[in-house]
Amino acid sequence: MLQFDVVIIGAGAAGLMCAAQSGYRGRKVAIVDMGKKVGRKILISGGGRCNFTNENAAPENYLCANPHFVKSSLSRYSQHDFIELVDRHGLNYHHKTLGQLFCDNSAQDIVDILKTECEWAGVEIFLRNEVLNVERDEQGLYIVTTSEQTFSCTSLVVASGGLTMPKLGATPIGYKIAEQFGLKLLPTTAALVPFTLHDHDKARFEGLSGISVDSLVTSEDGTQFRENILFTHRGLSGPAILQISSFWQAGQAVSINLLPDTNVTELLHDWRQNQGQKSVKNLLGQLLPKRFVEALISENSVPDKPANQLTHGEIDTIANTLSAWQIKPNGTEGYRTAEVTLGGVDSDELSSKTFEAKKAKGLYFIGEVTEVTGWLGGYNFQYAWSSGWACGQVC
Repeated sequence: MLQFDVVIIGAGAAGLMCAAQSGYRGRKVAIVDMGKKVGRKILISGGGRCNFTNENAAPENYLCANPHFVKSSLSRYSQHDFIELVDRHGLNYHHKTLGQLFCDNSAQDIVDILKTECEWAGVEIFLRNEVLNVERDEQGLYIVTTSEQTFSCTSLVVASGGLTMPKLGATPIGYKIAEQFGLKLLPTTAALVPFTLHDHDKARFEGLSGISVDSLVTSEDGTQFRENILFTHRGLSGPAILQISSFWQAGQAVSINLLPDTNVTELLHDWRQNQGQKSVKNLLGQLLPKRFVEALISENSVPDKPANQLTHGEIDTIANTLSAWQIKPNGTEGYRTAEVTLGGVDSDELSSKTFEAKKAKGLYFIGEVTEVTGWLGGYNFQYAWSSGWACGQVC
């Protein structure tokens, strides 16, 4: 049996950060992971360039049953602390809209920084080790049996992630361990995920795949996001759709304002008055993708006539279509393409300062396995760094 002070299950963002922090405190740390390499989700994130944090990260950017839970770790290890870390390692990165930070070269650069930190801290990493069983012996030690060997430790950290991207080896092991030790789980579902459409809507928009429109998307609970939507061959995607998916419930509709900076009613009256000879189709084609306008005309949502022939009723209909387009998704693409898992280990079961389970001394849960879900745009990575850092100070 291999003896360690700390065993961390999962060589992802939170696990690697936690391991380095704990190792720097002189703890003997092992990471076990069933994969062939560390940081697999980091490597494919952000189109391979890893949106590794967000300059604007704050507690209000996270969904959690206890809205105060993330405050402690985010304040003690903020986005500025992680930026300072990557600066020390000489990472080249760039700023994008809405506070997002991306690697200039490759997500591998972030993984290399974390691997270097773990190396400096004396962390041992055991890959291709699938966790088969966890138990606690009479002395209070945690015994972790993997497909390759058995470990013992005083502190066990579960950083196994959620259920997203099963091709990368996602499993429910973290949830099983939580249940085994009596911790409550909140229902899990795919989040930051594209919508699929009902067959009749798919038929309406099947020719629009690849079209992107800057939109304001609103869920039934009033949550709003202003970014692009993207038509796909199966439904709707794009940043605004991914964001709103975390707030969407099955059976609900979402409202999409396709011209969020425009009072469409006033615009149409102006066109009727001053550009009356021009067709509505051509005028709208100056503001929206032409293929999208043609689809609206073909289904009679927008009349194909000169602007000066529009009736008041038609103006109201067009304005409603473009400013409050209602679409009821059939569902989502599921865990296969989701960025994160909504739900997980109930935050009320954990210390917000240390991430230790209140019911099991020496057992910790960090990162995506907990029920904290950030917005799209680097927020989930920041929570991984923050929760990993906080746990690493004590485990």
